[in-house]
Amino acid sequence: MEIVKRPAPPTGIRRLMFRAPIYLYRLRLGWLFGGRLLLLNHTGRISGKPRQTVIEVVEHDSADGSYVVCSGFGPKTAWYQNILAAPDTSIRVGLRTIQVTAEPLDSDEGGAFMARYAPRHPRAARKLVRFMGFAVDGTPEDYREVGRQLPFVRLRPRPNGVRAQS
Repeated sequence: MEIVKRPAPPTGIRRLMFRAPIYLYRLRLGWLFGGRLLLLNHTGRISGKPRQTVIEVVEHDSADGSYVVCSGFGPKTAWYQNILAAPDTSIRVGLRTIQVTAEPLDSDEGGAFMARYAPRHPRAARKLVRFMGFAVDGTPEDYREVGRQLPFVRLRPRPNGVRAQS
């Protein structure tokens, strides 16, 4: 694994394209993404204003209902910093809104999640790591090393935290 050049978060037209799924969620079309994307509701740590972002699901644990996500732009990404400051938040997956608590994962856990993600979604994994500024040889260990470089978060449902879309 080699770090080629870490990208800055998107701006301008690219930012608008990245935010397009938010509008689909607002139109109650989140179900179009299946379980691959979720809408994260969070509070700005400085402004205190409500914020939203759509993030790819790295892994979903059906046993406990948790979702694991990753900040591909690194630990300084606004949504990641916001949920560290206020970990009790909510997500929307399809038509369900779930009250969750965000739990940062350590680098070894992140590496393990990335190593499992890559063989399940090989094309997406190759494109994502290239987009995030990494060069990999395609081996599980290389993907594991990429995962160690990025912040992963488990979004764990709070008791009685699921409600239907209204």
